[in-house]
Amino acid sequence: MILLTVAQPLSNAARPTVNQDLSNILEELWKLDTNRFTPGTDYTISLQGKAGYVTQGSTYARDYATKPLFSYVDDNKLEDITTYSCFIKLLDNYELATGTAESITPEEVKENNDFLDAILETEVMKRAHKYLVEKGQARADLKQFKTHLYEIWFRVYHRDRNGGADSSGFEHVFVGETKFGREIMGLHNWVQFYLQEKAKHLDYKGYKASRNDLPDADDHVVNTQFSWHGLIKPVGSAFIGVSPEFEVAIFTILFLTSTDKSSTALVNLDEYQLELVVYRHGRSIGTAYPKLLSSNKRHV
Repeated sequence: MILLTVAQPLSNAARPTVNQDLSNILEELWKLDTNRFTPGTDYTISLQGKAGYVTQGSTYARDYATKPLFSYVDDNKLEDITTYSCFIKLLDNYELATGTAESITPEEVKENNDFLDAILETEVMKRAHKYLVEKGQARADLKQFKTHLYEIWFRVYHRDRNGGADSSGFEHVFVGETKFGREIMGLHNWVQFYLQEKAKHLDYKGYKASRNDLPDADDHVVNTQFSWHGLIKPVGSAFIGVSPEFEVAIFTILFLTSTDKSSTALVNLDEYQLELVVYRHGRSIGTAYPKLLSSNKRHV
């Protein structure tokens, strides 16, 4: 697994201490993620060229990738694995632009609950729940834990103060949204990226990487540049191939084990050292994403 980022690795003097306890639980969750897709078998990515520098708010980016990022994804697996199929049903439940109030229907509430029910049946979420109970950050009662997850991920709140309740943690992180019609926010999920690319709403422009972290096709996290509904995302990171329950689990753990508005944790996961970042929006997640600091896997 690798995570790519344009930021230069921190010096040893500036680098914070690895959170070993968090690293240990993330390694457990990684091994338990049996619904993770396998590169080269369940999906194939075509990285093509390295994208150029683009500022936030730009409306144009030179295209260094003439083909889509995803050359192949096993659509049957997306349909057959319950957590993915329930996840996909949620992706069309939101207004694109912040400032436009969300109208949540009873059917959408049911879809939210169906998704939580599905992921809570996985070994990944069962272990995450147990860990949080041990840390005193979650109730042992599964119904209470589910209610807490709903508040963290699906509570609708004001992101744009000029409009109604227009956003949620799930929408921002997994679906994506636009701000003032000029900026893409969030959209850190590979399934949404793939489906939007397939629907011709998203155009991959190339990968983003530092000189020491050139990507290859078996990477499980990639930094990309892309356009979406005519707007440019200069750089956005997303895990590739991991299950929805894995992402919900790791970001929920970080959210609940810290009370800071912006929480960061240095962790070792697989062969890589990552910084996980979660921003709080009251009782809910505002955004969540990973960054690579260093890797034991070097390309030769």
